[in-house]
Amino acid sequence: MDSKSITGFSKLNKTQKLEWLTNHYLLENENESSEFEAFWLPDQEAQKIIDGFSENTVSNFILPYGLAPNFLIDGHIYCIPMVIEESSVVAAASSAAKYWMERGGFTTTILGTTKVGQVHFKWFGEKRLIHQLFPDIEHHLRLNVEPLTENMSKRGGGIKRIELLDFTDYEPALYQIRAHFETCDSMGANFINSVLENFAITLENYFLDSLQVPDQHRDVDVIMSILSNYTPECLVRAEVHCNINELGTFANGMLAEQLAEKFKTAVNIADIDPYRATTHNKGIFNGIDAVILATGNDFRATEAAGHTYAARDGKYRSLSHCEIKDGVFRFWLDIPLAIGTVGGLTSLHPLAKKSLEILGNPSAEQLMRIIAAAGLAQNFAAVRSLVTTGIQQGHMKMHMMNILNHLHASEGEVKKALCNFEDKTVSYASVRDYLESIRKA
Repeated sequence: MDSKSITGFSKLNKTQKLEWLTNHYLLENENESSEFEAFWLPDQEAQKIIDGFSENTVSNFILPYGLAPNFLIDGHIYCIPMVIEESSVVAAASSAAKYWMERGGFTTTILGTTKVGQVHFKWFGEKRLIHQLFPDIEHHLRLNVEPLTENMSKRGGGIKRIELLDFTDYEPALYQIRAHFETCDSMGANFINSVLENFAITLENYFLDSLQVPDQHRDVDVIMSILSNYTPECLVRAEVHCNINELGTFANGMLAEQLAEKFKTAVNIADIDPYRATTHNKGIFNGIDAVILATGNDFRATEAAGHTYAARDGKYRSLSHCEIKDGVFRFWLDIPLAIGTVGGLTSLHPLAKKSLEILGNPSAEQLMRIIAAAGLAQNFAAVRSLVTTGIQQGHMKMHMMNILNHLHASEGEVKKALCNFEDKTVSYASVRDYLESIRKA
């Protein structure tokens, strides 16, 4: 066996895991483990909670936790927590928030809150018969799952509808039970998956016991039971609009009318060209993911749903849209967001709980509105920069502090460098050369 392999790694404590890591993969420095230990929380109970989120943990990976103030959303002002490592994202969202606060702010609409789960199975009987039996099957599915859904139903959630889908034209004997759920303020993954597994057992028993099923077709092969992260019916819209003449003036002397037309064209390009749409939508998720992370929700599920929604007509397109009509500039975003404000990390992670407190302890629907507005703000800021000054200039200005830190600039050198590059192009080489010149002087 290779000396770098190990059996029983998960049974080691954290210190033993680090010792094994440094002895086999980090051989240059005997004190390598101290760099990992430096990021352990001093509060042992808090660290125990963090360790419980994953497996084989040896340290914490730190990301910046920032605030984007001045978000006027549906008449209420929010300060939005954002967790992200990319330079300029929080600054851009804050800039867009302040810009639109003076023009009426963001308005949002919940277009739906339904989530989806599926039981995929094979059955080799006659199509006609399974469709004929399905109303009775649905009755048994709902009846047997009542102990699981009772509490959710009391809160206004539960199973909203169940349907049978026929995929036999694509795969022999393949069917799907698709269930639609309301999960209130919970993201609902555990609830949905528990219901679906109960469905699978009920389905097998039904075909085994029902007198309406021929003996030669009593076998049902359940392939899998799992929720879907694609939630096109759990949808929110965020929007900004104002008269074109209220847009103001922009860099390089660009007037409001020019900005509006160029902005609209840029968004149209993202609707036409998947290469541009990918980068365009990535910018939207810069804002969305940062709030998703800060509130302890699942950014991977959110992105997967968003990208699938962007390709729902068979071509990958922009998630945001723009129109100019009767002298009014309108920019909006429709995005599926299956999120929660109770359960999971939202209740366990100390900073996730604090983020929700900062946001006023919102319901899941309120949080959908806030997150969508953050995504739209980020998108507006990015497109505005692209069609005016170009995005790289502002990005590199924000990146400059990273460069100065990398070059170990003193406080005095930082002040001089920021002043010197106020009207100059920022690059790693130019900042390095400048620091060398003032150090020699």
